[in-house]
Amino acid sequence: MDYKQLFGITIPIFVDTAFIVLMSILNTAMISSSGVAAISAVSTVDTLNFFIISIFIAVATGGTVIVAQYKGSGNPGMVRRAAAQAITAVTGFALLISIVVIIFHAQTLGLLFGNAEADVFDKATLYLIGSCISLPFLAVEQSVAGVLRGVSETKASLYLSVIMNLAYMVLNFVFIKGFDMGIIGLSISLIIARGIGAIASFIYLLRYNHTLQFKMRKLFQLDASILKKMMFIGLPFAAEQMFFNGGKLLTQTFIVKFGTIAMTANAIGGSIAMFLQIGGSTLSIAIVTVVGQCIGRKDVQDARKFIKSFLWLSFILFTLLTLLSLPLFPLLMKLYAAPTEAVPTIYWLFLLMAVSQPILWAFSFITPAALRAAGDSKFTSIASLLTMWLFRISLGYILGIVLGYGVMGIWVAMIAEWGVRGLIFGLRLRGDKWYKHKLV
Repeated sequence: MDYKQLFGITIPIFVDTAFIVLMSILNTAMISSSGVAAISAVSTVDTLNFFIISIFIAVATGGTVIVAQYKGSGNPGMVRRAAAQAITAVTGFALLISIVVIIFHAQTLGLLFGNAEADVFDKATLYLIGSCISLPFLAVEQSVAGVLRGVSETKASLYLSVIMNLAYMVLNFVFIKGFDMGIIGLSISLIIARGIGAIASFIYLLRYNHTLQFKMRKLFQLDASILKKMMFIGLPFAAEQMFFNGGKLLTQTFIVKFGTIAMTANAIGGSIAMFLQIGGSTLSIAIVTVVGQCIGRKDVQDARKFIKSFLWLSFILFTLLTLLSLPLFPLLMKLYAAPTEAVPTIYWLFLLMAVSQPILWAFSFITPAALRAAGDSKFTSIASLLTMWLFRISLGYILGIVLGYGVMGIWVAMIAEWGVRGLIFGLRLRGDKWYKHKLV
């Protein structure tokens, strides 16, 4: 693989990631016009949504790794079989999870919003149910996109993402701004947009894609050997994501105790952080395809070369986006309609991200993605879980609640966890155990 191929894979993912993040920022800004209760409800439920989505995205990552390694080994027949199994497994997981959460939504929200105001709780209930209804549709789109990335067809995954997210933005504008439907409008938009994404994904596979030779009947022809390989990657990652995002949910309950203004500051700060992470997030997705194909060809030297290149490129992109964003802070506060009393906290969170992310984020997220693409999923999952619970949760509780630093204390603990996690993965990468797993 040369750098021309690398940029051919990465640029569409960058555009896709940037589009998703910008849509998220605009949608957060739109829902903020419905008041601090609405933005607080959406922020906290989205933390739960990330927890849910991360489980089936982990399975999708397993599919991407297996497809990429078969692609690298030059076995098109197994690529096609693995692709169908990935779509079936991911969608099945998402459907099961959404049913369970809808049934137990009251108990779930009671744990998250026990100390929240009644208005926030009611809005969160509407948004959570709507989100769960949309999950199987999102699973189809995400699994298809993952499979396409595995065979380096990143332009196609970009088009599918643009269709779904653009529909989401337009529908939000119609229902939230046009009809002033608030949370209900947001939920309806989510369901319709993700439904459109699922339909577009199947249309593309059936009519326009020739690499995978996809047939709907393949979704019902289960292949135990391929599923086992996918789960070898996907299940440890899913367990990691469950506990990792479970930890983030726990820290969210800390923030709920600080009040609605603190929840709003955390939500807006998190949205801005997502913008700064556009470049890094792109590379953490692209490296799965790149390293997966390198390992499939048994070219470890090439894999190491690209991992180092991605880490340097992440530093450069973080720095550029941070420098671009600093002068725009007042404009961002107007865009989010941020409450005056929340702006100082948001500003300090922004400065914290500006200093820490360029140095620490890549080692904490891009490196484990590369290790996982080589099959080293068990180590990355165990390391991530230990650092999350020993540092982010424990330290977050001490700094945020015991010592009274509030939201800032929670974020400082998160950054400390990035540093420890990145050090562990960096040391792992220097050895040779991470590429010894045989998957294909």
